[in-house]
Amino acid sequence: MVKVLDKGFIDVVDVMGSDLSVVNAARVSFGKRKDEMTAGDAKLIRYLWTHMHTSPFRHASIQFHLKAPIFVLRQWMKHQVGCAWNEISGRYVVFEPDFYIPDNWREQHESNKQGSKGSVADQAQATELYEATLKQQFDAYNALLAQGVCKEQARMVLPVATYSECYWTCSLQAIMHFLSLRLDAHSQWEIRQYAAAVFALVKERFAISLEQMQLPEDIELPEL
Repeated sequence: MVKVLDKGFIDVVDVMGSDLSVVNAARVSFGKRKDEMTAGDAKLIRYLWTHMHTSPFRHASIQFHLKAPIFVLRQWMKHQVGCAWNEISGRYVVFEPDFYIPDNWREQHESNKQGSKGSVADQAQATELYEATLKQQFDAYNALLAQGVCKEQARMVLPVATYSECYWTCSLQAIMHFLSLRLDAHSQWEIRQYAAAVFALVKERFAISLEQMQLPEDIELPEL
């Protein structure tokens, strides 16, 4: 399990296949099968990814268990092709006051309308306002439940900073596509931290395939 942000995590539940699975899926075109990886097989993987012959990468998959703020998951769940998602349901469970608390409030970027930079001057004031709002929303959630309002409606007042849990199962190709977008400097900082954790976990199991992806210089991989 890799810890991410202040209370999040991502963990590998199950793995199907290896780098050799990618190789054999490609070599079946020639009626061939390998039992061990060779330098030539690594070269083949490099050729496949470089030239976007991606179907062999769909013959390996990983299942993850993760916990992330809802606003991160709403970006993450845009990745649907080759993926399966199941999320904890507020229709069945009563949520705890489990919210993401940033340790740095960033400024709006001048030229990038969706981006941010640096830090705002008064960090303490931003945190105070944020935490007061979270408390107000969670108090309203509990008050609605106390009035007998059903869980599926009471949850509507909860903020997107609320942590949620999911199972995410996807092909190796889908993972590599996710990483190519969410490790990029233009991606939001919070989801980039999850992408770095995914990269580290997947590289441990598919080292040759992940070598085909260039890791941004400003990304630090978590220790496993």
